[in-house]
Amino acid sequence: MTGFLIKKTFYDLWDNLFQIVFINLGFTVSLAVPVFLYGFIPVPALANAVFAAGIVWCFIYLTAAALSVKALSDYGTFGFADFRGNFKAGLPAGLLTGLIFLLLFSMVKIIIPFYLQINSPAGVLLAAAVFWTFALSLISFQFFFAIRARLDTKPAKIIKKCFIIFFDNPCFSIITLLCVIVMLVLSAIPPFLFPGPAGIVLFLDEALRLRLLKYDWLEKNNDPALARKRKIPWDVILAEEREKTGTRTLKNFIFPWKD
Repeated sequence: MTGFLIKKTFYDLWDNLFQIVFINLGFTVSLAVPVFLYGFIPVPALANAVFAAGIVWCFIYLTAAALSVKALSDYGTFGFADFRGNFKAGLPAGLLTGLIFLLLFSMVKIIIPFYLQINSPAGVLLAAAVFWTFALSLISFQFFFAIRARLDTKPAKIIKKCFIIFFDNPCFSIITLLCVIVMLVLSAIPPFLFPGPAGIVLFLDEALRLRLLKYDWLEKNNDPALARKRKIPWDVILAEEREKTGTRTLKNFIFPWKD
């Protein structure tokens, strides 16, 4: 499944390159403003507040992006009017993810170093507990935007489903996080323009969408509990998706109009 997921994501990114780059450019500017202002505000409390507000805005922006790129996962497209309209729809979820990020950031930046400075076994244990809480949250919350776009709009239920997806698919969740890290590294070459944040939220939406097909397959079986014990037949489940996605040559990518 992972190979097909990467393939489909790349196809969708390439076919919608202009929209993806445009969204990434907007995100880069949104992130650069608070980072730039942080160094020029002499009052630390105010600088931190401006930085935090900028980070929250970035997550609202990402939520709007996730709601937009969902159409790409579904073999459709979206316009810039759709993207603008999704800001209002994504505001509550964006605010929540921004606050969650700031909390996770505080764990790494403040809480873990504080416990390690205690220089005692208790401090090490507390730091380890916080670290694994951070790691678990990071792996689980990667699907937050996709779940908001596909499954639910209520923040409490989105958080619950983030953990359900992780605990039911731990290996899959770790693999997707590793792919996200690789995409972040690749994005640094063309400064976050491709694949960039929009490419990452598209990848995670594609991942969740394909993974949900497993549950459709389980539901069609008379005994879901028994079905869970068997190996999931991904070749069968993804047959229609593979047919819709198709295959391409290098010529198809560069000169699609010659097909």
